[in-house]
Amino acid sequence: MKRLLLPLLALVSTPAFAQTIAITGGKVVIGDGSAPIERGTVVIANGRVIAAGSTVAIPAGAQRIDATGKWVTPGIVAGFSRIGLAGVDGVDESNDTAAKSSPFSASLDIALAVNPDVEAISVNRAAGVTRAVVSPDAGNAIFAGQGAVIDTGADHDPITRARAFQFVEFGQTGASRAGGSRPAIFATFRNALAEARDYQVGRLREDSLLKRADAAALVPVITGAQKLVVHAESATDILAVLSLKREYPTLSLVLVGVTEGWRVADRIAAAGVPVIASAVNDLPAAFDQIAATQSNVGRMKAAGVTVAIGMIDDDDTRQAMHGAQYAGNLVALTRVPGATGLSWNDAFAAITSKPALAIGMGSEIGSLQPGRRGDVVIWDGDPLEVTSGVEAVWIDGVRQPLDTRQTRLRARYAHPQEGNLPKAYDR
Repeated sequence: MKRLLLPLLALVSTPAFAQTIAITGGKVVIGDGSAPIERGTVVIANGRVIAAGSTVAIPAGAQRIDATGKWVTPGIVAGFSRIGLAGVDGVDESNDTAAKSSPFSASLDIALAVNPDVEAISVNRAAGVTRAVVSPDAGNAIFAGQGAVIDTGADHDPITRARAFQFVEFGQTGASRAGGSRPAIFATFRNALAEARDYQVGRLREDSLLKRADAAALVPVITGAQKLVVHAESATDILAVLSLKREYPTLSLVLVGVTEGWRVADRIAAAGVPVIASAVNDLPAAFDQIAATQSNVGRMKAAGVTVAIGMIDDDDTRQAMHGAQYAGNLVALTRVPGATGLSWNDAFAAITSKPALAIGMGSEIGSLQPGRRGDVVIWDGDPLEVTSGVEAVWIDGVRQPLDTRQTRLRARYAHPQEGNLPKAYDR
């Protein structure tokens, strides 16, 4: 591969505190769907990737890290998650995923609730997840509020982009939130957008169903300045969502879930709407997933759909790291007669550059192309193999700790000492 160089202007906004680092000798994966590069080099300066490839000049004074025999990749981007929003799902005091009794909906801003001290952050960082798309859950309305893109760094500044998108429930879940039927979803949705337009031109009436804050929050949605991320699973619901593009052509749609996407893959591709899909759903866990198949992602990709992998309704508050395993499963499907999976290159892109592109941040995160944030992981083997481990992680060019509560507990009890155990173990 040819050497890739960052235009000098792109360096202007990068952090000044990060070191210049050259990671040499490893199998370098750019993350854009291209093949891995043997004995490649990655250079990070001022928090950004400035070059990655086989013939890269190493700046004078750079800290050199030998990755011979290792894999060097961009950090995993969790395509859809609720990481950082809940310590314990069943304990309301530690759970900010949904505002079930709030009078507000679309104006809810999840960035204010992301807690970098939640253990799931460090556990996923140690597994190679460096960024995550974080969505609120719908409480008592179809509009759940505004989601964020975060990093998993060991600091108290996790927000990469606040208010990155508006999340809305359609399909089976949306019907229950709207009042009991799918027609009620569309009536609610159309009314909300009409009232947002009224707000935009100063005509919001006192009998509006939306709060003023919610109407204001939907203005960027109707102009296309903010992504509208829609959860839909069945083929019928997916087509209904795609029809919104004809009615509201400025909407910047992203579909999530999409279990039956393979049935209408040509229509999704023609609409140019990216998908963040559940990777390997193969059981009809609900009535809108009757046609679930593990070939769903592969078939959509083959039809020309831009597909990323997310964790919707799949322990999305803790297990974002399972995206790598799911991507590996999609590679394995290529060896199953009659099944449709992904090539290794496409599978890795589905957990790095594709989710970044879907959410509108492909020029910032998700690959080792010049100018992207310096999110780099060194693995001791193929990152899509469950037996491989993470040896080092950088976020924005800053090396991260890999210890977690689990590793600290392991260290504590591997060689227990008297006085270093809980009271129950005292003799």
